[in-house]
Amino acid sequence: MIKKSLQPVHIIGGGLAGSEAAWQLAESNIPVILHEMRPVRRTDAHQSDKLAELVCSNSFRSDDANFNAVGLLHEEMRRLGSLIIKVADNNKIPAGGALAVDRTNFSNEVSGTIENHPLICIKREEIISLKNNDWKHVILATGPLTSKSMSNEIIQLSGENNLAFFDAIAPILYAESIDYDKAWFQSRYDKVGPGGNGKDYINCPLNRDQFEIFVQNLLDADKTEFHEWEKTTPYFEGCLPIEVIANRGRESLRFGPMKPVGLTDPRTGQRAHAVLQLRQDNELGTLYNMVGFQTKLKYSFQKTIFRSIPGLSNAEFARFGGIHRNTFVNSPRILDSQLRLKQMPQVRFAGQITGVEGYVESAATGLLAGIFTATHILNRPLINPPFTTAHGALLNHITDGAKADMFQPMNVNFGLFPPLSNDENTGTKIKKNKRERREAISKRALIDLDAWLNTISLPA
Repeated sequence: MIKKSLQPVHIIGGGLAGSEAAWQLAESNIPVILHEMRPVRRTDAHQSDKLAELVCSNSFRSDDANFNAVGLLHEEMRRLGSLIIKVADNNKIPAGGALAVDRTNFSNEVSGTIENHPLICIKREEIISLKNNDWKHVILATGPLTSKSMSNEIIQLSGENNLAFFDAIAPILYAESIDYDKAWFQSRYDKVGPGGNGKDYINCPLNRDQFEIFVQNLLDADKTEFHEWEKTTPYFEGCLPIEVIANRGRESLRFGPMKPVGLTDPRTGQRAHAVLQLRQDNELGTLYNMVGFQTKLKYSFQKTIFRSIPGLSNAEFARFGGIHRNTFVNSPRILDSQLRLKQMPQVRFAGQITGVEGYVESAATGLLAGIFTATHILNRPLINPPFTTAHGALLNHITDGAKADMFQPMNVNFGLFPPLSNDENTGTKIKKNKRERREAISKRALIDLDAWLNTISLPA
């Protein structure tokens, strides 16, 4: 039942984090006003005015909850009633062990769900200030492409300069333009993932000579030039342009996005020297994303160099790769342990602007911001998720665990979790290999998450 006295929570930003936060609040019978500046004001990366638009990739990465930290985060979000993961599951497409979605259908369903919720009002407008209003509760989820006016406002409120890094996107090809006499379908190690069959990727093989020529062409090609003020901005290590990887060593790509392990060319029965993988980008299977091929090459060079890869000689591009500058704040310094701005506690931050990296991590912080705000408004205990959970480990990293003077964006990973303790039954130390440790950490996380969920359950 809705309390008439409840004031709405204002959420600024309709990306994955803002949409998730809005859903969590509305499902707790708390009214929400969601402010989204598109299409009134465009960004450098978005192509539509839909909520939760995916602009970089169609993959939510691994869905393995037993041995992969992001897969564990997926499962925790499912148990916490995440809208984003539910819609991702509804729109998944084959991608080996990854949770990949049809990007258009995904955004359409999130938008429709939010728009049709009786407690959520969407206002298409740009919010340029947090100070000139009487809002009691605000969640700032403006994402990595926060407008200049809001960035300046955050600097003034926090007393800290925004940090920034460059993020790149990979090209997308039309499937019909791929030469299947040279490319073949296979998931790495023939792994069958959500909705897949073990043949979810298209693989383009390169022999040693072809690979060497490809790398040299990458190094010699013209790249996007940065402004003088951008030259000290770092890249995010988890999304490096391929030419930057190649520049670190001629074999670097073979140990990164072009690693050939787990793949066998059916024409030779052998493993290729290097392999480019293409991942389905839409439900129809008409578009494929060049996996790990983020780039800042100029468009003309992208077309020439990528067409030199066997199987892509006649490739047609639905979208070339590109690069944009992302914004994030120094969360360990300006946010408290529940994502509140220390200088303005009625404002919580969520999404990539907090310094988490990745779609799933962004949505997870939106989920937490929504839960924290709801429990506060409903006068329920405000308890953080245990550090042993994926949500707790990620939250701890961006608010307390990282060093403020070295803070950089981070994906969820097992290095953020506390180590396993001694065996409670025998009193002896558990000795496990990496796979066993990860499975044990995941099992512990889900047990602790369920216990935490019982303490913060909100009224339906």
